[in-house]
Amino acid sequence: MLLVTGGLGYIGSHFVIVALQSGYDVVVIDNLSNSHAHTQQHIETIAQSHFQFIEGDIRNKSLLERIFKQYQIDTVIHFAGLKAVAESVVSPMRYYDNNVYGSLVLLEAMQEHCIQKIVFSSSATVYGEPQYLPYDEKHPTIPINPYGHTKLHVENVLQDVCQADKDFAAVTLRYFNPIGAHPSGLIGENPKDIPNNLMPYIVKVAQGNLPYLQVFGDDYDTRDGTGERDYIYVMDLVQGHLAALSYLNKKGFHIFNLGTGTGTTVLELVAAFEAANSVTINQRVMPRREGDLSKFWANPSLAKTELNWQAVTPLHVSCLLNS
Repeated sequence: MLLVTGGLGYIGSHFVIVALQSGYDVVVIDNLSNSHAHTQQHIETIAQSHFQFIEGDIRNKSLLERIFKQYQIDTVIHFAGLKAVAESVVSPMRYYDNNVYGSLVLLEAMQEHCIQKIVFSSSATVYGEPQYLPYDEKHPTIPINPYGHTKLHVENVLQDVCQADKDFAAVTLRYFNPIGAHPSGLIGENPKDIPNNLMPYIVKVAQGNLPYLQVFGDDYDTRDGTGERDYIYVMDLVQGHLAALSYLNKKGFHIFNLGTGTGTTVLELVAAFEAANSVTINQRVMPRREGDLSKFWANPSLAKTELNWQAVTPLHVSCLLNS
């Protein structure tokens, strides 16, 4: 049985669907800080399967202990965490408390209940300024913002735990930039506040909920001056997690990039969205955000070799509105 932390959030909810459809029993814990309780119903409608949802915070150790006593959990998929680069620069302590301390509490509870398998939701932000591109898993890790620091801290803890406990298995998945939504249109990236990520911001402008897209910087060293990222379809991303579950049969600490291997600028993504949905996105150039990089994209070849996984969905399909 899987415990999925943050399982009603953007990526977690899409993973729960494919996990249920693959025959896994699932328990979700989510504090609903940036997710919605009604997502459970949508997941169950899509997957035609039920799962147990517990509203709560992974920093609540007594709650985790009750979950581990009540359910036969053997593997943890750890999505729960704050994830906005700009916000982390303004509120670093909040990020360390939630992302690092929360992970420590979770790992301590896992150890006390002899649970020795975990897939960790990490980020390409751990790499920092590119010393070469594309990033591979051997690229130096020198984060330039608190969000990236918190992800790297958790990776280091997991590596040390695996070193101390030879029966422990941890797979760290370094995400690039997830976009898109489930083809049903029932779930997607739906933050409670103004979005920090590009795609949900574009969607809200397209739907008339925001007046224009803020483009943060148009003077980067890229094809059109806007930031360049590796945008990966969320359903491709969660398939990488299914592959990682099988890889947990190998003890020790393992790291994989999950990306497409292709860079796309902000303006290119906007153009792809406009073409896919026959809309026009109003936009306004703003100053650069602190903590943002000019450009980066993945070398995902290790995941292809070891996990037998690769991103397969074209960008224009990732941009389709399904609701």
